[in-house]
Amino acid sequence: MTAERESSEGLVLINTGDGKGKTTAALGTVLRAVGYGHRALIVQFIKGSWAYGEMKSIKRLEPEVEFHRMGGDLSASSTTTCRAKRTYKAAQEALAFAVDRMTSGDYQLVLLDEIFVAVKLELLTVADLHKVLDARPRGTTLILTGRGAPPEIIERGDTVTEMKEIKHAYQRGILARRGVDY
Repeated sequence: MTAERESSEGLVLINTGDGKGKTTAALGTVLRAVGYGHRALIVQFIKGSWAYGEMKSIKRLEPEVEFHRMGGDLSASSTTTCRAKRTYKAAQEALAFAVDRMTSGDYQLVLLDEIFVAVKLELLTVADLHKVLDARPRGTTLILTGRGAPPEIIERGDTVTEMKEIKHAYQRGILARRGVDY
């Protein structure tokens, strides 16, 4: 395999684990890709209405980065049937949207943020993830994030990183800080 051919093939990157930094690391890869003139698509599952600093930064990267927050809200995963149905539907619609956009060929990098949490909450299935991986165009790098990546998806990843918490400021009573934690 030539170096040129290797560099034109996309990869599957997985950021998982119980530690902080999965999304932040993925966004760093998005930032790097934009620096080389690549276009990126970000579809966020679960985070719902949470506001954090990265979102403001992402807006500055438009039109090279397209950001969609649409996979449901973790707070909506309550036991009420109506909320559960809405959250399930939102996750399914986000997945269909992401696959449609990814297969357009318009993006060199696609980030499906917190998609593993959607699987853990049974809003999506491991079979859904296999379909995403099967649909990925050859030249597109796909990043999947979230706690609890299924072993069979880890097996399909090219680079898999597990974030492990060693200690956390919260354990000493220090609350999350704007600009550092969100």
